[in-house]
Amino acid sequence: MLKIAFLGAGSAGFGRKLVVDLLSFPTLAEATLHLVDPDAERLEFILSFARRLVEGHRLPTRFAGTTDRKPALDGAQYVIVSIRTGQGMSPEAMDVQIPWDVAGLRQTVADTVGVGGIMKGLRTIPVMLEIARDMERLCPHALLLNYTNPMAMIQWAVGAGTSIRTVGLCHSVQGTSKQLARYMGVDYERMRWRVAGINHMAWFLELAMDGGDLYPRLVACLEDPEAVAKDPVRFEILRHFGRFVTESSRHMAEYGPFFMKSEREMGRLDIAERSGKTFLDQAAQSRKQLESARKELATEVLDLNRSHEYAAQIIHAVETNSPCCIHGNVLNSGLITNLPSGCCVEVPCLIDRAGVQPCYVGDIPPQCAALCQTNVNMQELTVKAILEKNREHVYHAAMLDPNTSSQLTLREIRETIDRLMEAQADLIPDL
Repeated sequence: MLKIAFLGAGSAGFGRKLVVDLLSFPTLAEATLHLVDPDAERLEFILSFARRLVEGHRLPTRFAGTTDRKPALDGAQYVIVSIRTGQGMSPEAMDVQIPWDVAGLRQTVADTVGVGGIMKGLRTIPVMLEIARDMERLCPHALLLNYTNPMAMIQWAVGAGTSIRTVGLCHSVQGTSKQLARYMGVDYERMRWRVAGINHMAWFLELAMDGGDLYPRLVACLEDPEAVAKDPVRFEILRHFGRFVTESSRHMAEYGPFFMKSEREMGRLDIAERSGKTFLDQAAQSRKQLESARKELATEVLDLNRSHEYAAQIIHAVETNSPCCIHGNVLNSGLITNLPSGCCVEVPCLIDRAGVQPCYVGDIPPQCAALCQTNVNMQELTVKAILEKNREHVYHAAMLDPNTSSQLTLREIRETIDRLMEAQADLIPDL
């Protein structure tokens, strides 16, 4: 029987969504699904949710729940991972509050790029490597489907440091393509696109419908104040670099050096920075979400409406040899020819019985590759810091990060990193 392990399944939002996705495919509903979460309360909730689905829809699915990943990994064919390291959101709160207190560094999302992304990488990459090494012993042929951030750094480290087959999954392409259809007022089902780059900075290289180029129509949206106001940073990037990028305006603001060094520019483009308090508020909101979901579980009918997440689609495509195409994060083996070999890139991938088959892209526009490269530099040094146990690489990663270097001096960056590493010494490796 097919065995799927889901590590970090206890999220009241994302965990439920992926369980529904898996059970929405009749073939996958016949699997055994092992749900893993270190939080026993959240684990019990997701198990109760899964059982309600099975009972309500009379499915043959078998479930097991555990706080220990090893029994779940043993013999699994697929491993879905969506985890975070640390209690509550206190590490993330430190990631933004300490840099602000030291030197006034402004960040928006702070979990895949910049000082926040670097620190999250230091906390998370070692855990992901431990998971992959457990897989090498317990399920060496399994496919690792990773949803954990910082995506590019994790995929790079797992790909370089272990033998596990893996693809990193995001929903930026799906979400942005739907947004673009709304901005242009076109039928989403008829729209076609070609996207490639790095995670959160992949580019819509082509946009078309019925054989015609849609980019002139998208560029025309620059003259529509209502459309621009909905996505000001990304439209600003389109205006100056000629392509639309996959991540939100809020996120894109910290992927370059252009926006957050100037409070006036932040005001013009409606960019809100994140504080330590916002992360702590997010933790409190997550607790409320769990309580609300628990009440819903007792009263509401549970449906099997499939989301646009890729994990279940991939497993179904491999198991049934029903081809599909996704956008996945994989190591660059000549796929994007003007980005470095071995870095993590986001490209179209064909999925069928042969597994994940990344597609050749070639060169992307040079200005887009150059913007990607500024983030690849930071990603590479963070990965090297872990794999080579070299603390200096952490400083250099932050010094080369576009947003950080636009706001802080070299001495301020070094002091910021020292303060953060001291505050989180129990969560990061000894470098």
